[in-house]
Amino acid sequence: QVQLVESGGGLVQAGGSLSLSCTASGNILSINAMGWYRRAPGKQRELVATITSGGSTNYADSVKGRFTISRDNAKNTVYLQMNSLKPEDTAVYYCNADRVRLRGLLSSYNYWGQGTQVTVSS
Repeated sequence: QVQLVESGGGLVQAGGSLSLSCTASGNILSINAMGWYRRAPGKQRELVATITSGGSTNYADSVKGRFTISRDNAKNTVYLQMNSLKPEDTAVYYCNADRVRLRGLLSSYNYWGQGTQVTVSS
């Protein structure tokens, strides 16, 4: 019913920048929070940043001051601007949409994107 499509991953040298975007499509009435998570090789998935529909943001300590999350509610799109990238930022980045309300349904749902690879070389 809902698809999250991510774009913008790739390979960059340490100190460089990348921008990710994720658009949710489907029979969406509203999305409470959108965010980015990542999973590095051999590690569990971890939070990178989230943003509510009202614009409140939350960042992992490891990315504060380097990454910026933003959102276009009208387009159901979330962005992640990543600056001063480090090799330890290498991971698959996943988009998440939380407490998604669908037209005609009372419940809310959580959805994940398929992931996009970010590789930072030293």
